[in-house]
Amino acid sequence: MSEDLWPPHALDHPDAGTPPRAPGTGGVTLIIPTFNEAANVAELLRRLREVLPGGPPCEVLFVDDSTDDTPSLIEKAASDCPFPVAVLHRDTPSGGLGGAVVEGIARTGSDWIVVMDADLQHPPRLVPELVGEGERTGADLVVASRYLPGGSRAGLAGGYRVAVSRAATWLAKGLFPRALRGISDPMSGFFAMRRSALTGAVTGEALKPLGYKILLELAVRCRPRKTAEVPFVFQDRFAGESKSTAREGLRFLTHLAALRSASPLARMIGFGLIGLSGFVPNLLALWLLTHAGMQYLAAEVVANQAGVLWNFLLIESLLFRDRRRHRHWADRVGRFTLLANADLLLRIPLIALFVDRFGLGILPATALALVTTFVVRFAATEALVYLPRGPRAAARTRTTTRS
Repeated sequence: MSEDLWPPHALDHPDAGTPPRAPGTGGVTLIIPTFNEAANVAELLRRLREVLPGGPPCEVLFVDDSTDDTPSLIEKAASDCPFPVAVLHRDTPSGGLGGAVVEGIARTGSDWIVVMDADLQHPPRLVPELVGEGERTGADLVVASRYLPGGSRAGLAGGYRVAVSRAATWLAKGLFPRALRGISDPMSGFFAMRRSALTGAVTGEALKPLGYKILLELAVRCRPRKTAEVPFVFQDRFAGESKSTAREGLRFLTHLAALRSASPLARMIGFGLIGLSGFVPNLLALWLLTHAGMQYLAAEVVANQAGVLWNFLLIESLLFRDRRRHRHWADRVGRFTLLANADLLLRIPLIALFVDRFGLGILPATALALVTTFVVRFAATEALVYLPRGPRAAARTRTTTRS
């Protein structure tokens, strides 16, 4: 990935061999992800100039994925700022807005990280209040909430967006009741977090952002010890159009599934539910093939592959999305198909063993064989399809990719 950091010494580059610079005790880095926000950045910096001087040492980092002239306009507007302003432009915007925030966090070393949007729907005057509330209460995470008394989601355009936002909030809180306890607005993009609560999460692989709901990612994976909230009124956009689309909504649902299936037990349950759903395409394919005149045994074999393909696609996108890079897609398909079909070959000898050797009835033996082969197939799928390969194999893959 090609990246440009302007100005070159405003924030130390972690690849340069020196640790990131902290602006001082109680220092704050304001991270602002941008995508084609040229019409907003000058006004945003003007409003920040009104509220940031006189507070703790502060710096602003724009992580920019724009295809317009947003970076140059930030540089022009920053000339009048009494605090450091830097732009990290990413040619490859991996992870979307969430990925931009994680890259920004990795570039800084301040005690507090504040994340906000550039479209001025998040009022800049609340930045000192977010940090101040964290210092006053000892909270690791302070969220600007639209759902507290005094807050409002007035800036959401239209009843449709309000309904979608509310439904996403209910869904997230229903899936993660403990991690989101005390957070009334997990969909908020405006929050402050202590760096100490992020220790190890950015440099390792703990954070796997997808899309624009980075607060949900941080709250679920980092589990801050204590949270606090301040109310805020979600403003109308200053200029431009919303980046919220149906595609972002789909990415959000995929991200929820990945977060919920992070533990081995949750992945196993998800694996089983996906396996059950595979009966639908299996039976549909069987009906189509037999009505087309194919002999029923041959149709059974072919239809089973429809179920296998269905299961593979769902498992890839919902359970193991972050592990797909370890093997080529054709390698993953081949291994998954082999394991899925080997399940049938293993089940029949197991049923015979349970009946003849242990004296079980046909139905209990079949049920026990189904459970046994399911557990074996889940473990084998995780180990043989999605776990990283050894260093030599990985090195061969990298060499092949480069050549």
